[in-house]
Amino acid sequence: MAVPILAYHQVAVPPSRSAPYRSMVVHPAAFRRQMNWLKRLGIQGLSLREAMPYVRGEKTGKVAAITFDDSYANVYENALPVLQEFGFTATNFVVVNQIGGSNVWDAALGVAPAPCMSLEQLRRWHGLGHEVGSHTLDHVRLPQLPMEEARRQITLSRELLEDLLDEGVSSFCFPYGDETPLDRVLTYEAGYSVATTTRRGRARAGDDPFGLPRATVRRNDSWLHFLKKCVVG
Repeated sequence: MAVPILAYHQVAVPPSRSAPYRSMVVHPAAFRRQMNWLKRLGIQGLSLREAMPYVRGEKTGKVAAITFDDSYANVYENALPVLQEFGFTATNFVVVNQIGGSNVWDAALGVAPAPCMSLEQLRRWHGLGHEVGSHTLDHVRLPQLPMEEARRQITLSRELLEDLLDEGVSSFCFPYGDETPLDRVLTYEAGYSVATTTRRGRARAGDDPFGLPRATVRRNDSWLHFLKKCVVG
């Protein structure tokens, strides 16, 4: 059974048309409509951890995994209430050294600063039944790093999150979707169970669990385009 893994970034009022990466900011009203469409189609929104038994074929049913990259505070403010309303869960991939900070990795690209979730917000997200996963310590391009630094970014981020949340962390997301076979091995060795990329497609039982594809949701997705990303086949 193929399971769509939806990838979001910010959920906020999009910036001006000239702003870089404007397409990565989904309007709160659009996000709510999308979650409503899932509900009306009988598709249950789940965290990646909860969706994996469906990917592996251990469970059957209409589900979609919902993931958020970078742990933006606007996801807590604008997406979390909607998830709670519809009874969905989701995974939040955290840049650990920017908990309570901002998207400093985007500064050189001209992307406007946006705050990341605070530790208190992350703990409430987790306490409400949503998953917290790792997005490295510093949102780095892992293939460009020496192996030991890549290992540190992958391993230490998990250890710190587990200490902060007092719970195991099993999901990882490769920043920028950049990864190599070595990075997948390092992720496995660090103790994760699953990792996501930006490769397009739906997750299937035969996929490498450390290289799962996703469907990125963008600001200008029409309702039909969004639904095509969510078709379970």
